[in-house]
Amino acid sequence: MSKTTVSNNQAESTMASHADAIGHGNSPAAWTCVLVMLVGALISSIAFVIASTPIFVGGLVVMVIGLIVGFVMRKAGYGVGGSKLQNNGH
Repeated sequence: MSKTTVSNNQAESTMASHADAIGHGNSPAAWTCVLVMLVGALISSIAFVIASTPIFVGGLVVMVIGLIVGFVMRKAGYGVGGSKLQNNGH
């Protein structure tokens, strides 16, 4: 068996299929992160148009805060498969 055949066989076994769940991040943590980052992008975009560097940097800071909020919420159990999202029968 040649090296090419072995590497092709290994690649086929590790490829994802359409049946695999890829986890689109549909969770409160992900949505909050995206929403806060979109607000930051909006602020930065408006600041760019009006040529205001301090407001532009403020928008960038809001985007970084969005990342931090998403990370903290995921660690608190609000991410995909998190403990706060488990259905307990109520």
